[in-house]
Amino acid sequence: MNYFITGIGTNVGKTVVSAILTEALQADYWKPIQSGTIEGNDSDTIKSLISNSKTIIHPEVYSLKEPLSPHFAAKLDGVIIDLDKIQLPVRLSGVEANHLIIEGAGGILVPINQAQYVIDIAKKFDCEIILVISNYLGCINHSLLSIDYLIKNNYKINALVFNGEFEAEVKQAIVDYAPKIKNISITTLNTLSKQCIIDVSNHINL
Repeated sequence: MNYFITGIGTNVGKTVVSAILTEALQADYWKPIQSGTIEGNDSDTIKSLISNSKTIIHPEVYSLKEPLSPHFAAKLDGVIIDLDKIQLPVRLSGVEANHLIIEGAGGILVPINQAQYVIDIAKKFDCEIILVISNYLGCINHSLLSIDYLIKNNYKINALVFNGEFEAEVKQAIVDYAPKIKNISITTLNTLSKQCIIDVSNHINL
């Protein structure tokens, strides 16, 4: 199964959730488009947080220097992101197939070029969507807009992941909009470590 990790915006915890799910499923991990490499990359973060020996971390297709929207960062690097060039990574010969965690960049409608968006990667590979939600003023609106877009465009939402602490009224307003979609709560991780990721991953059920 291919799972696409996206969020209601940027800096909502997609990489942490990706690490938790990668560990929970002992899945492979792949971030096809990485912007902001001058500040590091998410593949290295995942590598530092997981403990299992089954996971393969696949290389990015596009690595862009500036921490900007992929289409803008690509322009500054003098490249154009071509969705046709983004193909599923292939495991080494003789190695059994595995679940794949694919991490997006920013929110669902972040552009990757003049005509396509991050979420189009999920559609190309027929992924189930994991939507990461964090608690901030405006998160209800951003969550419902994201859920509404995904449903109306026939994406399969596997789960909503509530990352951090939420007031009951805030979380309920989001859950009530799509009550049939599974929701998972992850408590705030004050420190990021392999042990924290293991502890949380033991309680995850997709």
